[in-house]
Amino acid sequence: MTRSPDATIAEAPPTGEALTPYDREHIKLYMRLLDAERAGASWPEVARLLLGIDPEAEPERAQQVHQSHLGRARWMTEHGYRELLSSAG
Repeated sequence: MTRSPDATIAEAPPTGEALTPYDREHIKLYMRLLDAERAGASWPEVARLLLGIDPEAEPERAQQVHQSHLGRARWMTEHGYRELLSSAG
């Protein structure tokens, strides 16, 4: 599990109720975050591998970026996927 070098990670993902270009660009990241959570990976490991943030050098930032993106990933599974599916057809 490693971060895609071509996708820039924001400090926080969008928070609105609509799917955004950022969400579309980061769908793979969202799915990887959910997979890592399901596998029981620690947030520092996930921050390092998927977000490209050193949790030892920047623990608060690493945890905040991880939590905010994991929250958006969860939102995608509950709400955002509907818009994604409707636009795919």
